[in-house]
Amino acid sequence: MKMLVYSLILIVGTLAVTIALLEVFSSYTVSESINKEAPVKTYQEITIDAPPQKVYQIMSDIDHWSEWHGDVQDPKLNGPFRKGNSFDWKSGGLTIHSTLHTVLPGHKIGWSGKAFGAFAIHNWTFTEHNGKTIVSVEESMEGWLVSLLKGTFQKGLESSLQTWLKNLKIQSEKK
Repeated sequence: MKMLVYSLILIVGTLAVTIALLEVFSSYTVSESINKEAPVKTYQEITIDAPPQKVYQIMSDIDHWSEWHGDVQDPKLNGPFRKGNSFDWKSGGLTIHSTLHTVLPGHKIGWSGKAFGAFAIHNWTFTEHNGKTIVSVEESMEGWLVSLLKGTFQKGLESSLQTWLKNLKIQSEKK
């Protein structure tokens, strides 16, 4: 029995050290473009019956995301909304620290962020078309945990972005 307990402690300890080393020594390429080679990536779009400036304003108001998008908790922009500034938020049980890499008022928003075992690059584009806005979003995810649970992360990302787009549409189309 003692041998079993010691073996379990050794296994758990080895696993904890391995995870800690993966977190400390993982490095990611920060870019304005998604990583086309990442194990998880998606592209989605939706048409919103509102002008791009209104849709952009809602997306750029990070501190209020949780008021219209329930998948986000405690969003907090650290400083003004501009390239290079960061924000912190929670989604899917993870605390995420993101940095804005693209801010083109009325047209584009992009950020990259790191969470436990994952790094993501996230880009939103707002295009006017016949008085409406086509919102396109693309995201790539990589990291040791993402690679380990690729299928789970792929399904989760696709579902999350569909919900985000749907909620953005509802909020933007309010009069």
